[in-house]
Amino acid sequence: MPPPADIVKVAIEWPGANAQLIEMDQKRALSSIIREVCDGWSLSGSEQFALRYADGPQLYITEQTRGEIKNGTILRLAISPGRAARQLLERIQSHGIDARLEALKELAKLSADPTFAAEFINMEGIGTLARLVESGTHFGEMLAFTLTAFLELMDHGIVSWDLISLSFIKQIAGYVNQPMVDVSILQRSLAILESMVLNSHSLYHRVAQEITVGQLIGHLQVSNQEIQTYAIALINALFLKAPEDRRQNADYSNALECYLTEMASTLAQKHLRSIILNHVIRGNRPIKAEMAHQLYVLQVLTFNLLEERMMTKMDPNDQTQRDIIFELRRIAFDGENDPTGTEKRKAMYSKDYKMLGFTNHVNPALDFTQTPPGMLALDNMLYLAKVHQDTYIRIVLENSSREDKHECPFGRCAIELTRMLCEILQVGELPNEGCNDYHPMFFTHDRAWEEFFCVCIQLLNKTWKEMRATAEDFNKVMQVVREQITRALAMKPSSLDQLKNKLRGLNYSEILRLRQSERMSQDDFQSPPIIELRERIQPEILELIKQQRLNRLCEGSCFRKLGNRRRQEKFWFCRLSLNHKMLHYGDLDESPQGEVPFELLSDKIPVSDIKSVVTGKDCPHMKEKSALKQNKEVLELAFSVLYDPDETLNFVAPNKYEYCIWTDGLCALLGREMGSDLTRSDLDTLISMEMKLRLLDLENITIPEAPPPVPKEPSSYNFNYNYS
Repeated sequence: MPPPADIVKVAIEWPGANAQLIEMDQKRALSSIIREVCDGWSLSGSEQFALRYADGPQLYITEQTRGEIKNGTILRLAISPGRAARQLLERIQSHGIDARLEALKELAKLSADPTFAAEFINMEGIGTLARLVESGTHFGEMLAFTLTAFLELMDHGIVSWDLISLSFIKQIAGYVNQPMVDVSILQRSLAILESMVLNSHSLYHRVAQEITVGQLIGHLQVSNQEIQTYAIALINALFLKAPEDRRQNADYSNALECYLTEMASTLAQKHLRSIILNHVIRGNRPIKAEMAHQLYVLQVLTFNLLEERMMTKMDPNDQTQRDIIFELRRIAFDGENDPTGTEKRKAMYSKDYKMLGFTNHVNPALDFTQTPPGMLALDNMLYLAKVHQDTYIRIVLENSSREDKHECPFGRCAIELTRMLCEILQVGELPNEGCNDYHPMFFTHDRAWEEFFCVCIQLLNKTWKEMRATAEDFNKVMQVVREQITRALAMKPSSLDQLKNKLRGLNYSEILRLRQSERMSQDDFQSPPIIELRERIQPEILELIKQQRLNRLCEGSCFRKLGNRRRQEKFWFCRLSLNHKMLHYGDLDESPQGEVPFELLSDKIPVSDIKSVVTGKDCPHMKEKSALKQNKEVLELAFSVLYDPDETLNFVAPNKYEYCIWTDGLCALLGREMGSDLTRSDLDTLISMEMKLRLLDLENITIPEAPPPVPKEPSSYNFNYNYS
């Protein structure tokens, strides 16, 4: 007979004594259980003790968290969090250097525990640590442990960052600005400054006064990728949280002026892009996940500088803006500026604007009143005309000399292409927390956006010719161009030249071939006997996919715990037992390089207890997250296992592939339909392969001699072969 659901069997340790094996009644008060355990070892004052996990993070167990205890868990009797906090606070303020160092080392470890942190903070512990830092008398390991404990305590969100003093900020900034400082101190100092900027509007101004981008750039030129990552993270935080009056440059009178923010202008002056390219992206070390994320964030924030122009409508009555259109016409048709010639050609402007491909020939300014892309499209066109003048003139004149029905309207194409590129690169959207999708080529040029547009407008013109398109085919051409660009970006070209090479290989004929290949399973196998064959094959292919998914679950996967600071990554591993009866999981100190043995996974869930699997917004850990953190990327990778009695195991998959593998595998484990995009894709691919093999076998069958059949009309042939 199985034990009651409210009873868990655990072992409890105490230094120098034999472990106690007890059956813990989860309905009984925790204080009563601790008193009984203390009595077993003849310990008085049970209120001064608490239970902690013996393995992993060794967190304190409270009435709120006791439900997470599983059968077979090893616990440890320890002094209560309040008593521990009081003792550590006293030792930290002692005069003995060795005692203070050991106390700070223990504090740095305990501060990650929310129960201990609350007790330590209530005793004004954070103020004590801040004063130790402000005194400037701590160095080396002692200072590193102090900063670690401070950061861990602040990350619990119990105390507002606004309470931090200016002298503390100056001291932390001083560590960052010092030419020679211990790596661990520098890491924690950068992390503290980043948290200040991200969590307090008022502290942004103070940090910005103490730290400049130029001072941070020096940390990007070191060989330590962790330091580089922290430095870029702080730059991103300063960039992201800069007030609007600092981030937005109000003067857009000259369309060729770089419409970067004050922050971006500073970054450009300090050659941030080239330093990141040479010392990080092209460095001798592989890019780790967190560095890739920070590069992605910087890429997104840089492109978001375009949002102001993208959402700015052109004022048809603004002469300065109209002059830009006049300049486009002049470069294309007048060559060198000739004042006398300009007057003579005014009557022909409407014809010129038509040849330039504008929709409104009389007043082309009206073409730029839609947002997006607004004035950003005009900026792109002028950049092409000024910087790549020969290309611009060739495109315009080449199309103006074609037959009317085949001309590629440059103006209309440039406007629509700008809108498309904004969508592809998600201009104006905030970075996703779990995304690492940066493109190295955007770090290879000071005007990467404009150069990207110039490459793509030439692609559009080339594709238009290859498709022999007319005005009626405009949307079809844009769809093909979008596919060409997205496929090329997916190959992660390292430079704009590589992008051009990728796009050359993705001409219209290649796109058609790829489309045909991808649609083959839908388009090429629609005859009744083929459909019948497909229906016969499908169950065995589904069973094959199911076994593959379950085998992958048996191998297991590593998942990252999402915390307040992503660089201090914590991992956990989960895998299915070989008999498919238990789901084993446990915390890890670092990401594993291979399979993790079951012995290292301290927790497990009987598969028979699993009630369901939920995904996305239905996951408990997604409902608990703040609106800011509920971004699309994380939601798409989130899933939870619900099991008896009312417990959950929450996941955020590292990528879409692992998400599909695990959700499909868990559904297969529970006898439910596997419905992910990956399963549908695998099913189509494997069925198509199997059908080709079987049809090939049919072609090779030797037919025994028989009387010749009576000829029939082709339409009446019977294809009811026996495929078994």
